[in-house]
Amino acid sequence: MIATAAVLLALAAAPAQAGAQPAHAAPVEVLAQHDAGAASSRAIESAGYGAAEAEGCGARHAAPAGGEEQLDFIGHIMDTREWELPFGKVLCFPAAGTFMVGPIDMTPTKHVLFMGIAGLLTMICLLGGAGLAARSEGGLTAGKRHNAIEASVLFIRDEVVMPNIGHGGEKYAPFVCTLFFFILFCNLLGIIPWGSTPTASVSVTAALAFMTFVVAEIGGLISAGPKQYLGTIFVVPKGMGRVSGLAMAAALAPIELVGKLTRPFALCIRLMANMTAGHIVLLALISLIFVFGSWVVLAGPVLMAVAISFLEIFVAFLQAYIFAMLTSVFIGLARHAH
Repeated sequence: MIATAAVLLALAAAPAQAGAQPAHAAPVEVLAQHDAGAASSRAIESAGYGAAEAEGCGARHAAPAGGEEQLDFIGHIMDTREWELPFGKVLCFPAAGTFMVGPIDMTPTKHVLFMGIAGLLTMICLLGGAGLAARSEGGLTAGKRHNAIEASVLFIRDEVVMPNIGHGGEKYAPFVCTLFFFILFCNLLGIIPWGSTPTASVSVTAALAFMTFVVAEIGGLISAGPKQYLGTIFVVPKGMGRVSGLAMAAALAPIELVGKLTRPFALCIRLMANMTAGHIVLLALISLIFVFGSWVVLAGPVLMAVAISFLEIFVAFLQAYIFAMLTSVFIGLARHAH
């Protein structure tokens, strides 16, 4: 709801600012704007950014000659090298390729920044909860914060991890709890004004799904042993001869490998699509006001946008829970496949 109000205020302010400018700027004003834009680009470039990055970060937010500002409607889900702040401020990140580790580009972007914030919030939440738990064991009152964190962690462990992984699942509870809180904070950061949703990027969700795949398969390898683990890929049906059984195992091996790969792929696409859809629907609803060009239809899109905003909060919790639950299911399947 807060994000919806911020977008509506920005949309309402844009026509007013555009109307305050003359329809055709004088040549002197055009030259002044050109000189100001060039100076801004030179300043950004001299601060350590390339010419292309200066154009992308400076020129993108400069008002055109007509005075009409461009609004970034889906900035909450787009990964860019700039972060729009309140009062028209823009934080520019270094150009691509600035920080290279071998062939890997480690230059931060907006999503990287908000993933760092989500990771910091996860550490504060879980480590703070552990400290409060130690305080309660000493006979002191932990307070409401400890009760809330403890209830969440115990719910993930007792209702998500243990029923799906089974015996030995307590070893994986810290990993699943960390995934849940990290994804939850990533989802919620995209709802606040001037925020961003890292989990709306397929690169982020693919990395999370890859970590789940590695943990599940290594857990299955350790639990079943190398011979029985390979038996989950090269399946020899019972009752078949040696030659026909090996031929059947070779024929089924690609299918079994594809089945293992579809699990992280489903995790990746499900989370990314759900976190992207809410912002796109919100944009479509607010755009109805300008499509019809009348304030008569204002109430309908605004009420629907507020409802979608509340739905996004619910979806943020739901998708974090689903990711944690499916992670536990896949780990359990890998451990008990033999």
